[in-house]
Amino acid sequence: MEEVKEGFFKRLVSGLTKTRDNIVSGMDSIFSGFSKIDEDFYEELEETLIMGDIGVHATMNILDDLRDKVKEQHIKDPMDCKQLLIDSIKEQMNVGDTAYEFENKTSVVFVIGVNGVGKTTTIGKLAGKLTAQNKKVILAAADTFRAAAGEQLKEWANRAQVDMIGGQEGSDAAAVIYDAVAAAKARKADVLLCDTAGRLHNKKNLMEELKKIHRVIDREYPEAFRETLVVLDGTTGQNALAQAKQFNEVADITGVILTKMDGTAKGGIAVAVQAELGIPVKYIGVGESMDDLQKFDADEFVDALFYSNDGNEPQERESVC
Repeated sequence: MEEVKEGFFKRLVSGLTKTRDNIVSGMDSIFSGFSKIDEDFYEELEETLIMGDIGVHATMNILDDLRDKVKEQHIKDPMDCKQLLIDSIKEQMNVGDTAYEFENKTSVVFVIGVNGVGKTTTIGKLAGKLTAQNKKVILAAADTFRAAAGEQLKEWANRAQVDMIGGQEGSDAAAVIYDAVAAAKARKADVLLCDTAGRLHNKKNLMEELKKIHRVIDREYPEAFRETLVVLDGTTGQNALAQAKQFNEVADITGVILTKMDGTAKGGIAVAVQAELGIPVKYIGVGESMDDLQKFDADEFVDALFYSNDGNEPQERESVC
């Protein structure tokens, strides 16, 4: 398992190269280019962070924290701020110990997201991860709106070696959930993972469908712990944030899964989503294989972001302030 984790970290370092070029090289030139810490210094940092898709809200929080630390520690040299900035970014992103509570309870996990973000693939990988932890998982193919969603999920169910409950294309999603809940109870499943339709362009329909599904669970499976994860495509940057906001209006989102983080210059969105919405990034995906979805680790992510381009060691951290 440690090997998988280490391999994932290397892929993360490699996958974040474009983001690193986008953010870190700009920062390094600010730290080395300024001789004193003044408003111009903070403005340049602000611009670099916002341009790196870290988002306005997160950037302001990070810089406020940095200003406080600079003042408290009487720091004069811009070079001495780098580690403080890294620590501030990590603090913005800390997920906390309760983020994966659903894994240890009998739970229903909804996975939502627009078509094309890798939602069905992510559900398959999540099923595989949970099965590897000796959890009994059942998949519910409740995205009855998209043609071939059921077939695609079935393939992943086979790969993850889990049962799947599905319905005909165009059938009632709540009816699929009803059948899936019955199966989950009968087979004593630990986790019922539900694929749902991602029709953001028609929020009213989506909202009604989700309400109906929740009513079924309230009635049939009230003891189950509930988790709602939204899948976002990391390559879309601020568009991903806009999608998360819209989904948050129709569902009580408890976590974010960021996919396609390999090769995007917009990896800073991981920081933005958490700061803007107060919803933690819980999983991150950097490729196609089952092991390419891992729990999000803020320290690991920020270290990967600030690693040197050869991927072998962290960039020099000039000062431990």
